[in-house]
Amino acid sequence: MSEKRTKLVQQHLGALSIRDWGRYKESLLPKVIYEERATALRAEGVDKTLAAIQNWTMAFPDLKCTVKNLLHQDDMVMAEIVWEGTHQGLLKGPFGEVPATGKRSSINAVELFHFEGDKIREVRHYFDMMTLLNQLGVQPLVKV
Repeated sequence: MSEKRTKLVQQHLGALSIRDWGRYKESLLPKVIYEERATALRAEGVDKTLAAIQNWTMAFPDLKCTVKNLLHQDDMVMAEIVWEGTHQGLLKGPFGEVPATGKRSSINAVELFHFEGDKIREVRHYFDMMTLLNQLGVQPLVKV
């Protein structure tokens, strides 16, 4: 079962990279929960989850996901990934709205996928929002 789930996560993230929204949604339970820890966003259900993801692809039309590592345990798959894209559209979030900067961004992230059977029931997405905003030139670099 674990090999099947890691393959499903790869297909799910691959579908996002090529904007195959039908295939992206196929891997989700209708009651899926999607959380972004960096933005405090919580989406419940397939349509709201898709809207949250499409917010990112509208801001970064060439957004691509590269999977670096996949680990599985029990009902969970952890994906270590790199998000890369060019900021060409309006980015909306709890930080406000950031108009397109034309700048390229690359950030590391981790997504935890929890399964129920062979479908994703929950996704927790961890990434560094400060690094993203710094790369876009809209947030001063904080030095410690």
